Amino acid sequence: MASKRTFTLDDETAARIDRTAVRLGTSRSRVVREAVREYAARVGQLSDDERRRLLGVFDDLVSRIPTRPAAQADREIAAVRRARRAGSRRTPPPS
Repeated sequence: MASKRTFTLDDETAARIDRTAVRLGTSRSRVVREAVREYAARVGQLSDDERRRLLGVFDDLVSRIPTRPAAQADREIAAVRRARRAGSRRTPPPS
């Protein structure tokens, strides 16, 4: 289903749409539809500056990851789970 809209464009933008339509052999409406579709797809993407900043944050976090063996981490997790089970229930845990 199509919807007719009215927009005011500066002369240069209108000329670009016209030239693009001629070059592609298609309608001006199709040129605008495809341009809007591509623009909408990019809106949610990060800019280069945002991407670099977030990669820097990620690199900083990765460098802070402890380098202890997995077995040690597993023992710590098991100890935390035992402590939670022992101290946070009104009834004893099932055996």
